[in-house]
Amino acid sequence: MISKRFFDLVLSVVMLIVLSFALLVIFIIASIDSQSNGFFTQKRVGQFGKTFTIFKIKTMHPKTRTISGIGKFLRKSKLDELPQLLNVLVGDMSFVGPRPDIIGYADQLVDKDRIILNVKPGLTGLASIKYRNEEKILSNQTNPLFYNDTIIWPDKVFINKWYVQNRTLFMDLTILFYTLFPSAFNVDKFILQS
Repeated sequence: MISKRFFDLVLSVVMLIVLSFALLVIFIIASIDSQSNGFFTQKRVGQFGKTFTIFKIKTMHPKTRTISGIGKFLRKSKLDELPQLLNVLVGDMSFVGPRPDIIGYADQLVDKDRIILNVKPGLTGLASIKYRNEEKILSNQTNPLFYNDTIIWPDKVFINKWYVQNRTLFMDLTILFYTLFPSAFNVDKFILQS
């Protein structure tokens, strides 16, 4: 059976080659739009709780702290996530797994919830599919941080724990398919039926 790391390595190399021109164009557009370096980096919590630097396309103007129309498009289309192919290439991330969180969340997991840290974080995962429109959900809340911390975050932990305990190559391919081709995919129903 093909190892997950081998799959990640080959696919990330192929995708970086195929998308290199598009990535360069997006980077140039983001640089002009933000009037700064078009790359955004941030410390995230990875496998075994070790931090790593995640790469993204910058969508927010560093001085005004506002998101432009181009930035909104990049976020909605997930094109701002393309540089994370480099994270997959170097082994900090996998194509499928729990999304890497900022410090203050995943590193604070306790007891059985820490099983999530046994795997590499992913570009996409079951929780990513369920909360594809997370920014929109949070924007409709009177207290977005409270809603995230009491509703979304605990649900993500539940989903990610289930993934770590039940993951298979077929499941990863299913998650990749529904990430690339968004359609009606009920994550909660998928978990209950599996």
